[in-house]
Amino acid sequence: MIRQVRIQRRSPTVAQAPDLHPVAARVLAGRGLDKVPDYALSGLLPPTLSGLGRGAELLAQAIERGQRILVVGDFDADGATGCAVAVRALKLMGAKHVDWLVPDRFRHGYGLSPELVTEIGAPIPDVLLTVDQGISSLDGVALARQRGARVIVTDHHLPGPDLPAADAIINPCLADDPFPSRALAGVGVVFYLMLALRKLLRERNHFGQHQPRLDALLDLVALGTVADLVPLDENNRRLVAQGLSRIRAGRVNPGIRALLEVAGRNLAWVNASDLGFAAAPRLNAAGRLDDMGIGIRCLLADNDREARSLADRLDQLNAERRSIQDDMQAHAEVQADRMSAELGDAVQGLCVFDPDWHQGVVGLVAGRLMERLQRPVIAFAPAEEGSDMLKGSGRSPAGLHMRDVLVDISSARPGLIPRFGGHARAAGLSLARNRLDDFRAAFEQRLASERFGEEFVTTDGALRGDEFTIETVDALDQVGPWGQAWPEPLFDGRFRIESRRVVGQDHLKLRLRSTDGGPGVDAIAFRAGRLCHQELPEPLHLTYRPELNRWRGQVSLQLVIQHLVKDQADV
Repeated sequence: MIRQVRIQRRSPTVAQAPDLHPVAARVLAGRGLDKVPDYALSGLLPPTLSGLGRGAELLAQAIERGQRILVVGDFDADGATGCAVAVRALKLMGAKHVDWLVPDRFRHGYGLSPELVTEIGAPIPDVLLTVDQGISSLDGVALARQRGARVIVTDHHLPGPDLPAADAIINPCLADDPFPSRALAGVGVVFYLMLALRKLLRERNHFGQHQPRLDALLDLVALGTVADLVPLDENNRRLVAQGLSRIRAGRVNPGIRALLEVAGRNLAWVNASDLGFAAAPRLNAAGRLDDMGIGIRCLLADNDREARSLADRLDQLNAERRSIQDDMQAHAEVQADRMSAELGDAVQGLCVFDPDWHQGVVGLVAGRLMERLQRPVIAFAPAEEGSDMLKGSGRSPAGLHMRDVLVDISSARPGLIPRFGGHARAAGLSLARNRLDDFRAAFEQRLASERFGEEFVTTDGALRGDEFTIETVDALDQVGPWGQAWPEPLFDGRFRIESRRVVGQDHLKLRLRSTDGGPGVDAIAFRAGRLCHQELPEPLHLTYRPELNRWRGQVSLQLVIQHLVKDQADV
């Protein structure tokens, strides 16, 4: 889906690195870097998270005493990779009785709920370790401790006014936590706990001469970090870069290998986008439609045959997810168009609902609708068949904190939202079906004072005709990874269209030539087939990302079109 935007060009804030390809140097200078980034593991931020010492001590005691440890993950890619990191690391460090559990989205809901704790058989394991959840699970943590378990919460979501009464809490978003970054994903938090545990056991001479290599788990850390869309600050870029290095070298988790292979990716060329757009959706499909246990088993598989079998199942689930999403999206677009026709510019945010929608996919529908409208959107579906409760998932454009919106509504209308949580750009909530109209009115009232103008996109300027080369793409890839809050290079320029046609599933394939000269170049605009027969301005002002198109042994440059640019003359 190609949107029309206005652009602003990024200005370099430091001198350009003299020993780099000029385009890569220019891009880095625009992000405040005047040298080649060094993502060596030795530069990783030290483990200063509060709670690490206590959490490591509890796990060390359990290992030394041969006690049972249960890792409780989450039903998204961050929670699945974090669960796999914890299980694999604990076994590497000598834990003899480690098991894992993941909530069922449809039966348990999010987190360490009382319903989930109740289902844990007696006697309850000695230690429960949550991954990517637990900071809001006050009742579940209390019940687990009442049953006799020691509870370690590792999470990265924003805490509420009250914290769970856990034996240890590790979360960089806790008030006054000394860790200098708030950007860790859930998998990153539990990785730090495993580092602290290894250090403690090493000091106790637990390992003898050979301590376990936890860097072998960095491919899992990279996948979860990219998939959860946390900001790629320097520390997270270091984790992702190290994980990608292992994948490209073939030193890769069998499950990640299988996920990338079923998606048609070559390990030697994998980058962060491949993790985010190829591996992560297949992993997430299990939690959306079925049981994330399938995804976790894939990541815990120790041989390629088992991993490939599970990855094939995840690939099938992802295809089902796409089909369900396409149908839901079409209905959501109709609802949105009807509301826009009725209210015009007065539409500040949208709540869409259909009784036949799937709760595991509403977040994707809300996200795509938000991208098109540049307004906050919450999509609702029945919590389960015949239920009088709804599950909603919201997405917001930059500049509006979706979770804070829900906090404000909950404060103004106590009891309206039984449960909610989330981040700045994404949040989830539960709602009684007969309160949907009340919530919609409260949502619109809260947003009435917000102002959503035209979408502005920041680019890295234009490429000259002689910079449309394979070498340019290679140079940009070498100074990655790119991702959330450290955006992949985006350029803009004016082009003349030499040819255009529809290919694949409604994608627009073009042959372009820059008005600044240079050779013709292939380009593609995904889900933009409708533009094939529309009259377009000449020259056409576009934003794009250059990439390498590998096909049948040939490598060529291709531009991936992101937006049509509104020039001043278009006002």
